[in-house]
Amino acid sequence: MNFNLTKEQEMIRKMVREFSEKELKPIAAEIDAEARFPWESIKKMGKLGIMGMTVPKEYGGSGMDKISYAITLEEIARVCGSTALTVEAHNTLGVGHIYEKGTEEQRRKYVPPAAKGEKIVAWALTEPGAGSDAGATQTKAVLNGNEWVLNGTKVFITSGHIAETAVVMASTDKSKGVKGISAFIVEKGTPGFSYGSQEDKLGLRGTVTSELVFENCRIPKGNLIGKEGFGFIGAMEILDRGRMAIGALAVGLAQGALDESVKYSKEREQFGKPIAKFQAIQWMIADMATEIDASRLLVYRAAYLEQQGKKFSKEASMAKLYASETATRTALRAIQIHGGYGYTKDYPVERMLRDAKLCEIGEGTSEIQRMIIARLLLGL
Repeated sequence: MNFNLTKEQEMIRKMVREFSEKELKPIAAEIDAEARFPWESIKKMGKLGIMGMTVPKEYGGSGMDKISYAITLEEIARVCGSTALTVEAHNTLGVGHIYEKGTEEQRRKYVPPAAKGEKIVAWALTEPGAGSDAGATQTKAVLNGNEWVLNGTKVFITSGHIAETAVVMASTDKSKGVKGISAFIVEKGTPGFSYGSQEDKLGLRGTVTSELVFENCRIPKGNLIGKEGFGFIGAMEILDRGRMAIGALAVGLAQGALDESVKYSKEREQFGKPIAKFQAIQWMIADMATEIDASRLLVYRAAYLEQQGKKFSKEASMAKLYASETATRTALRAIQIHGGYGYTKDYPVERMLRDAKLCEIGEGTSEIQRMIIARLLLGL
C-alpha cells in the first residue's frame, strides 16, 4: 500500500495552495459578509483548469485523476469553504452528470465552456418535499411532440441564479416511482424557467443557493440526458462522487481550522507563557490532527476506488460521514482554543464552523450516510 502522492499530485497541491493563499484567502471574509459570489476568482480558476478538473482535455478539461481533484477541493476549502463548494457542485454534480450520462452531442455543446469556467452548471434534485427522500420528486416532465414540458419547483440549488445551465431531475412516469425519474438539461432564459427565492444562509455565504421554478417550461426532446427513467439511478451514482468530494471539502475546512489554532496557540500568552504550552490545548490539537488525517485517508481511499472504476458507495459515504463531522468538531475546538476571539469575526474560525455544518447536511445528511453504510454492510 503506497501512501505517497505522485509528483504531479504534489505539483497540483502546490499550485492550488499558492493560488488559494494569494487569491482566495484575502477575500474569503468579504464574500462571506457580503454574501457575494466571487466571479473574479471563478474565472481565474477556469484559466487554471480547476473548473473542469476531471473532464478529459478533448472536452476542455484538465483530465486530472480523482485524488488530484480531492486535493484541489481540500486546498481551496482550507481558506474559503464557499469557493470550494461552488467548485465542487459545478465539477462533480453539474458538469459531471452531463459528461458521465449525456450524449456525445450534449457533451460537445455543454461541457467545454463549463470546464473552462466560462459558464456554471447547476444540479437540481432537491424539492420542498423531496430532500433526503429524493425519490419523492414531484417535478413533472411530459413529452409533447418534440418537446418536454416541465412543471415543478427545486430548492437549495447551488449556483442556481448564476448558472447558465441546469441539470434537472423530473418524473416522466409517476407510476414507476424512482424508475420513472429522468434527467434533463435546461438552459437559462428558457421560457417558463424562472428563479424563486435566494437563500440567506448560516454559512457558505459566498455561494448562491436558489429556488428554481418551472411553469410549462418547454425544452427540446434532445435535452433528455440518457434514457428516460434512468435519471434517478444516474443521480445516485453522481451523488457517490459528490460525497467523496464533500468529504474532501470538509477535510480542507478542518485543516484550515487546525492551522489557525496552531498559529494562535503559539502567539497567545496566558499566565506568562504561550497557551500551546498547556496540556489542555495540546490534547485538543492532537485530537484535531488525528481525526483530520483519518478523514483524509478515507477520502483518498474513495477517490482511488472511483479512479479504478470499482464500487465505492460505502467508502464514499464513510468518507463524507466521518470527514464532515470531523470538520464541525475541529472548528468547535478551534473556537475554544481562540477563546473569546474565536467567537468574533476578527478570526476565520467562526466562519469555518458555520461553513462546516453544511457538510453534514448537503448531498445526504449524516443520518442518510449511516443508513447507506449499514444497508451495504447488511446486504439490505
